Amino acid sequence: MGAAMRRIHVGNALSAFGLGFTVPYLYVYVAQVRGLGAMTAGLVLAVFAVAALVVLPFAGRAIVRRGPLPVLLVALVTAAVGAMGLGLAADATAVLLAAVALGAGQAVMQPALATMIVDFSSSETRSRAFATQFFLQNLGLGVGGLIGGHLVDTTRVGSFTLLFGIEAAMFLLLAVIMATVRMPRSPRINGAPAQARGSWKQLLGNRAMVQLCVLGFVLFFACYGQFESGLAAYGVEAAGISTSWLGSALAANTAVIVVAQFAVLRFVERQKRSRVIAAVGILWAVAWGVAGYAGLGHGSQAMASAAFVSTYALFGLGEAMLAPTVAPLVADLAPAGMAGQYNSAFALVKQLALALGPAVGGPLGASMHGPYIVLFLLFSLGISVLAVRLGRQLTPVQNQPSLARRSRVVAQGGASVEAVVPTA
Repeated sequence: MGAAMRRIHVGNALSAFGLGFTVPYLYVYVAQVRGLGAMTAGLVLAVFAVAALVVLPFAGRAIVRRGPLPVLLVALVTAAVGAMGLGLAADATAVLLAAVALGAGQAVMQPALATMIVDFSSSETRSRAFATQFFLQNLGLGVGGLIGGHLVDTTRVGSFTLLFGIEAAMFLLLAVIMATVRMPRSPRINGAPAQARGSWKQLLGNRAMVQLCVLGFVLFFACYGQFESGLAAYGVEAAGISTSWLGSALAANTAVIVVAQFAVLRFVERQKRSRVIAAVGILWAVAWGVAGYAGLGHGSQAMASAAFVSTYALFGLGEAMLAPTVAPLVADLAPAGMAGQYNSAFALVKQLALALGPAVGGPLGASMHGPYIVLFLLFSLGISVLAVRLGRQLTPVQNQPSLARRSRVVAQGGASVEAVVPTA
């Protein structure tokens, strides 16, 4: 791992650490500590999603034309202003404006950092690079949330101002670290006029990328979009899970990711990506089945609680399998110089799924327990079907980058074997 990649990973950990300070307590802060009510708090959470959906279509083109580093620095400063604004805002208007800045900055950070990882990695090292990023993000979120929970005091506004101030400082520190990174020369898109660069039309013409975006939407809708909404509501209403057990379930999810990430990576790197994603769909179907037992199995409360925690742990194992699989595949499908556009498109799909997931899953999980479990179990099986279909659109090396390493042989006796080169 080069010095630039180490700085990128440190920056990822710092930004996640800062987010962990505030994300779990945002609703309580707006609704109760600032006394602005549940409606304003709900609007703030919605504003994050809306801001992301507005800026991401433009972020990809900006990354392609200006490079990921300048876009990242602007996003970090914007997010820092938003975080500090939230800590100081005392009325609804100020809170919503600060949330717009923070949401937009956070949204643009994701594809910009992902594009920097692509620029400093090869197809052979990309899976490990993205696995490291995911590992550090979860570690940072977990540690930040743990420390933030000990610092926060709902009776003192100043304790929340401190939390948002720390988050803003983490963004600015990341900006300083990233400013020291020297980017490699961006590749040109051969044969494409300048005005075609970053074109959404070109992206939509890539059939494999379109299928991956559909698959990504289902992944985020059926898993990440349910963690703190539908699945949590189902656990409380159907399984009688206490808030302490719910916190344990979320902790188990993070713990599995942190512990299993690199052990899983060794397995994933030797497999076809489409098969790994299909296996995750089956694993998550099992997880939904376990959740069904927790709420509908009529067992003891202890068994229901243990099953619910196991559900989150199984989701975490699937996430660890996806981290070195999906994000590198987005990069490998992108033509030279278009990684920023592709990363932004996939981030847009992710945000859309995360916005719709709670809206659909929340009411179902709270009131229609059986249909909720069946619906998302079917979604998980749908992931496996979509993954198999996607595999038919990929080249052998796109689907399994380790084939490129195996194909490289040293020419002996005047004979040589040409290395397999991935195409997009």
